[in-house]
Amino acid sequence: MRDLISRTPHEPKLAGVAALIADPTRARMLCYLLSGEFASAGELARAANVTPATMSGHLAKLIEAGLLACEQRGRHRYFRLADEDIARALEAIALVAERGSHDRIWASPTRTRLRNARCCYGHLAGRLGVEMFDQMRDQHWLLAEPEGFRLSESGLRGLEKLGIDASRWNPGALSKARLRIAYPCLDWSERRDHLAGPLAKGLLDHFMQSKWLRRHEGERALDLTPTGRKRLALILPSLERNAL
Repeated sequence: MRDLISRTPHEPKLAGVAALIADPTRARMLCYLLSGEFASAGELARAANVTPATMSGHLAKLIEAGLLACEQRGRHRYFRLADEDIARALEAIALVAERGSHDRIWASPTRTRLRNARCCYGHLAGRLGVEMFDQMRDQHWLLAEPEGFRLSESGLRGLEKLGIDASRWNPGALSKARLRIAYPCLDWSERRDHLAGPLAKGLLDHFMQSKWLRRHEGERALDLTPTGRKRLALILPSLERNAL
């Protein structure tokens, strides 16, 4: 075994990270943070069903490994996933884990709300997110580029009709460092792409602030409000048919 390891020094270093994620307590903590928001140690302890003392050790390991980031606010510390790469890796593992049972698991009524709409590291996922991405492409709001998408003129006008200030997404207003504003992200429940990136985060922020979508504390699932259904039906035909 030692000879094999010495002959493959440049292989991906998966074992350490895999061992951290494989622990059931840490897995529950990481999944709780997939929305992209901060959580206190107490919230994570409740989500993982462990004591605060036990939680401290798990948090230390995840921070040391670079999977979590910590922010001090007054006397309290809050935790989130270190970055979007971590979130995408966790969802990729979930896709593999459910590969043989996906249809059965996601047909369960207990997952209906989660499947219809949810927060995925700050952007909209689930059926609503996938359909929105499809419609934005079908209506030519998004134009493909080597590293993702950019907004077209019709896309800028479309967002303005939804009450979104689209000037910050105008290609002429973007610096080279921010040109990659949108790209696809494979959806956990739908196994198709939804939209990710700064543009997707801006859209979800607007939907939440406008109370078109509502989130219950401690959940990733999002509820579509009557106002949201009416406004988003302008671009999503399924909402007019009450299909979501």
